[in-house]
Amino acid sequence: MMKKKIIRITIIIIIALILLFPIPLRYKDGGTVKYQAVLYSITDYHALRGVDGYDTGIEIKILGITVYENTTFGR
Repeated sequence: MMKKKIIRITIIIIIALILLFPIPLRYKDGGTVKYQAVLYSITDYHALRGVDGYDTGIEIKILGITVYENTTFGR
C-alpha cells in the first residue's frame, strides 16, 4: 500500500516538472528570449526595429491567453 503511494507521488512530481519547466528560446532579433513551458510562456522582448530603435518589454501567457503585456518602443 505504501509503495503504491510513493509511486503515485513520484509520477505526479514528474508530470508537474514536465508541465512547469521552461525551455529558453533565443531569437536573433536583438536579444528577445522566450521561456516556453507546456502551461505558460514568458517572452522578454528586446527586438531591434531597423535604425529607428527597438522594442522592449515582457509578455506573459498562461494556457495561450495573454495575462500581462508591457511592450514599449524605445530609441
